[in-house]
Amino acid sequence: QVHLVESGGGLVQPGGSLRLSCAASGSIFSINVMGWYRQAPGKQRELVATITSGSRTNYADSVKGRFTVSRDNAKKTVYLQMNSLKPEDAAVYYCNVAWGPYNYWGQGTQVTVSS
Repeated sequence: QVHLVESGGGLVQPGGSLRLSCAASGSIFSINVMGWYRQAPGKQRELVATITSGSRTNYADSVKGRFTVSRDNAKKTVYLQMNSLKPEDAAVYYCNVAWGPYNYWGQGTQVTVSS
């Protein structure tokens, strides 16, 4: 069983920064994709950024140049550095790890961007 635990969410002013972390436990295949998705009230869950075990990254257009996804394979942890945050970035952010037919989600962490 794979368990994902996110941390680092909170309240930040527009223009500020936050760093999210997601630690995975359990048996994870070495070749996988880890990433972040978000869901704002009344909206569908959307991709924010992903990173493969080979460090290939993919970003939503809305966060390119502001967010950076990274990972530590030894720690089975994925990070999301969020800079220049905007009110429209406010959402519950979910960590995800996937390989083959397997797809696991964290419980989510709230990010609020408000002055």
